[in-house]
Amino acid sequence: MENIKVVIWGFGAMGSGMARMLLTKKGVDIIGVCDLHPERAGKSMYEVLGVPREGHPEVIISDKIEEVLTEKCCDVCLCATDSFTKKAFPRLKFALEKKVNVISTAEEMAYPKAQNPELAVELNKIAKENGVTILGTGINPGMIMDLLVVCLTGCMTEVKQLEAKRINSLSPFGPAVMEEQGVGISVEEFEEGVKKGTLAGHVGFAESINMIGDAIGWKVEKFETQMAPIVTEIDRKSPYGFAKAGNVAGVNMTGQGYVNGEVLINMVHPQQIEPELAGVYTGDYITIKGTPEVNMQIKPEVQGGLGTIAICVNMIPHVINAAAGLKTMIDLPVPRAIMGDMRELIA
Repeated sequence: MENIKVVIWGFGAMGSGMARMLLTKKGVDIIGVCDLHPERAGKSMYEVLGVPREGHPEVIISDKIEEVLTEKCCDVCLCATDSFTKKAFPRLKFALEKKVNVISTAEEMAYPKAQNPELAVELNKIAKENGVTILGTGINPGMIMDLLVVCLTGCMTEVKQLEAKRINSLSPFGPAVMEEQGVGISVEEFEEGVKKGTLAGHVGFAESINMIGDAIGWKVEKFETQMAPIVTEIDRKSPYGFAKAGNVAGVNMTGQGYVNGEVLINMVHPQQIEPELAGVYTGDYITIKGTPEVNMQIKPEVQGGLGTIAICVNMIPHVINAAAGLKTMIDLPVPRAIMGDMRELIA
């Protein structure tokens, strides 16, 4: 059986991280990479990663996706370019119409019908017409504050209310995330950005809340979210962000899902660069009121960057095996690490 063939679209922090992981796996080859950054385009993928080629096929990073992603050239395209479904849609459509399966890191793609129902229908239609599957996933949304919550309700006879809380570090993420969170700007600029809607903060509460609601049979009738700046008292620097003392190091996001007029789903998500410098320690916490009550803690947090990289790579066989169409994490088998030959997981 031939190795599984992968194309990576976007070679920033997430895309390059997926490449590093794939190079350690059996039964899979990266056959193409597309990235527009002038410091990466035209160079060998291995040179950019700073790793030896060691018998793997040569891959020259191209800034022209038409040259990289041709019809049925690969089994799956890992698309790590956007956060929003509307912005990602043209790229996703392009890949699907090349009859290639797609895994997208766009946060809204984790449950696109939550905020983009028309585009969700269109993506499902395009995927089915071309006989391929598309999945949006990541650590959050996609796993920690939604799929894991859903799994934990499986041992309960009744669910009354739930809360998912994630205290995490933004440090592993790239420039796009820094901009979305307002890292490095003043408090005044942050407040203005919230008013104008130019700051995204955490993208994914609507997706997580609606995924949970649909999975357990709660009709979410209203969704609300709030943003507050996390102001640093000391200078903080991460690989892709910097916040001087007095400026914004991150954002405290909260969100609520209303069911039958009550808040039954709570989301709490403070995230910032280098939180330990301010005495903040990361962790993931899920509290589910009901019978029996469920309380889960993971300390420190599941690292956001590594978690997103891993879940995208580990879902490759499930996406290849799935029926054509748009899928979410509650549609596919549970994610798991791939420690053997990836080809053996293909049905």
